[in-house]
Amino acid sequence: MSNQKKTNPALIVVPIVILVIGAGVFAAIYFLNKPKAQEGTKAYTFIVVDKDGNSKEYTGKTDAEYLRGLMDEIKADGDFSYEGSDGDYGLYITTVNGVTADYDADGAYWSIYVNDEYAQYGADQQPVADGDTFKLCYEVYQAQ
Repeated sequence: MSNQKKTNPALIVVPIVILVIGAGVFAAIYFLNKPKAQEGTKAYTFIVVDKDGNSKEYTGKTDAEYLRGLMDEIKADGDFSYEGSDGDYGLYITTVNGVTADYDADGAYWSIYVNDEYAQYGADQQPVADGDTFKLCYEVYQAQ
């Protein structure tokens, strides 16, 4: 007689099924709750605050659905510039109007505010709604 243990297939299949169902539920929740873009023309205010606290304001109307598209429109007008890199989380803004924030050197970064609240999304996913005020601020992270 053999002393080999038999593996119950349910011990393997059930956890895999639970994992697949869980992934599906999380995906559904994400897609139902992701930021929704507003179509059509929208009024906006866009403010840049540099490292010295100087601010420059841009106002107008846009058909852009997300902040990055709005930034591209303002950039095309020639009085605003930005640079960044695309990463796993979207656009990482490094330079605005010639001012570079280098997090690795001194903890500086460009933060995004929407209607005076810290943005929950990056420029690629931040929807633009009629009357929104966006602010790009040069900030320095300071550990507490």
